[in-house]
Amino acid sequence: MASFSFGAGNARKLAAIPLYAAGRLVTLVVPRSRDDWVFGCGAGIGDGALALWEVVAAEGHRARWLVDSDRERTDAAARGIPTVSKWSLRGLWHTARARVVVVTHGFGDVNRYVISGAFVVQLWHGIPLKRIGLDSPETLRLPGVLERGRLPGAGLARRLLAAMYAGAAGRIRVLPAASHAVRGRLESAFALADARVPVTGEPRVDVLSRGTAAERRALSRAELDRLLAGLDPGSRTVLYAPTWRDGAADPAVPSVNDWRALVEMLERQDAVLFVRSHPLGAGDYEPPSPTDRVRRLGSDVVPDVTPLLPGFDALVTDYSSLAFDVALIPLPVVFLAPDLVAYAERRGFYGTYADVAGDDWAVDWAGATARLEALFSDDEERDRLMSRSRTLSARVHAFRDGGNTRRVYRAILAGLDADPRRAKGHR
Repeated sequence: MASFSFGAGNARKLAAIPLYAAGRLVTLVVPRSRDDWVFGCGAGIGDGALALWEVVAAEGHRARWLVDSDRERTDAAARGIPTVSKWSLRGLWHTARARVVVVTHGFGDVNRYVISGAFVVQLWHGIPLKRIGLDSPETLRLPGVLERGRLPGAGLARRLLAAMYAGAAGRIRVLPAASHAVRGRLESAFALADARVPVTGEPRVDVLSRGTAAERRALSRAELDRLLAGLDPGSRTVLYAPTWRDGAADPAVPSVNDWRALVEMLERQDAVLFVRSHPLGAGDYEPPSPTDRVRRLGSDVVPDVTPLLPGFDALVTDYSSLAFDVALIPLPVVFLAPDLVAYAERRGFYGTYADVAGDDWAVDWAGATARLEALFSDDEERDRLMSRSRTLSARVHAFRDGGNTRRVYRAILAGLDADPRRAKGHR
């Protein structure tokens, strides 16, 4: 499984300063077009970038998707999306020429060195519970001995990183928010003014609001069965999605005894657990004995899990933004947070964990297994957790009409119309 840490990523960022400087020179001499768009997404061909792509392509804009893997090329080709390798000369050229640059994770979704002067749309990839961007000390973490203060220059390196992150965030022109409550988090994390963070809803979750609930569930279950043949239509389904821990091992990996109790519960309740470890995380979620009751659903199987969410009956997670996504359906959520104190100290939260998880989260798999069995056995418990999800949804989602992407598109067009650079020779 791939792994990443801010320390290692920041080391590469500092080492690449000459490339950023060279890229800036390129953007000073290469004029941006009037209507070219480039798209990129850290999760592959999906997420909010795909939702916006469909609108932009339908409206006739010239657009390309920047990719860096065969999987992305294949997925894009299946949808008729033209692609170019992001790190090729063509990728550099198209990014440098694009009027609009659309990303979901960071500037590395496209060619990060030639962003200056573009109209940047940062769709982000979920409502944050943990602190992100400039709000999180993790963002500016340094590698190895520099972080521990054993070498001189740590303070200067951290200040330089802060300036680089702030400068990058300042290039964002549109960062859509799911609601006014979420807007404040994004404004703080990216140091952006109100006008750049419109409350439009997130394009990535429009798929959870279109059609009827029965239609969404039927489509999701059919896709799950296509991806993992042999799923019993009558079986309950549980998605387990732990969040990223900055390259460290996941502390919630079940023990042998945990696996035994969990699988026995799944058999009693005729349920299947789908494990979706974070694509940047680490953790071995293989049961000690083979069983059809536990299936892998990693990003290598499905890059974007959002369209599949209506096909599940429950979510187990710790600090993932999926808790906010499934609230739109809604699904009951069992929270499993074995390292809450340490994680809060390292990353921090917007508000408190109890604001989202209540006061009854599990601290180990024994507790999570018991809560899942109660959820499946007791209608009152299920209703209680469903009510908590509905309440959470009302707090963080301003729209549930499937029109988020169109609102974001209109916000982009309005921003382009108001952009003084539009009249300065872009062609």
